[in-house]
Amino acid sequence: MTPVRPHRNFYGRRKGKHLRPSQEAYLEEDLAALSPGAVDWDANPDRAPLDLPALFGGREVWLEIGFGGGEHMVHQAVQNPGIGIIGAEPYINGVAMLLGKIRTAGTDNIRIHPGDARDLFDVLPEASIAKAFLLYPDPWPKARHHRRRFVTPEHLEPLHRVLRPGAEFRVATDIPDYVRQTLIEVPRAGFEWLAEGPEDWRQPWADWPGTRYEAKALREGRMPHYLTFRRR
Repeated sequence: MTPVRPHRNFYGRRKGKHLRPSQEAYLEEDLAALSPGAVDWDANPDRAPLDLPALFGGREVWLEIGFGGGEHMVHQAVQNPGIGIIGAEPYINGVAMLLGKIRTAGTDNIRIHPGDARDLFDVLPEASIAKAFLLYPDPWPKARHHRRRFVTPEHLEPLHRVLRPGAEFRVATDIPDYVRQTLIEVPRAGFEWLAEGPEDWRQPWADWPGTRYEAKALREGRMPHYLTFRRR
């Protein structure tokens, strides 16, 4: 029986200011070749799992959820040519920015889902992802909107399913209440927080390139937190 497409509310932005002609060209010329078609419900109504070995030639696969402008993804792809990275990002301006960075870097180990990460989770095979990143996610600061945050069971349970046992899950945020919710909900979903002391969350990871969101937080006097979890 063909699965019924679930109703999923989407609250973020799909598109911002007008795209530059070069960005329109990136979307038209490059996006289709880098997008796993099986994520699309119309193209894959049976929700057959993605063939990750075919996408990445048997390489280990990492996942970035909400990649913003893509600077972290491209940095990791260049520094780790032996892995493949899938990014999910519904904001088309960010997708266009990433495509431009991919052209400049010349890397071939990135694939892009320009949409909701929940649709990607539907078709990722169980225990197929070796590392995941959630970097400066939308904070949804109002209390009535906290259920829209990524760090809720609706997102964390399928993330746990697709991560390998022992896989690393990194979260970066400059919002204290997001830290609080993360430290409550992520362990409940089957993850272990790896911090042994304050420096483990105050200092960025050794391979962290910095992002524009981090730079904005520091300019405005907010302290970034770097939280590392392991999938139990």
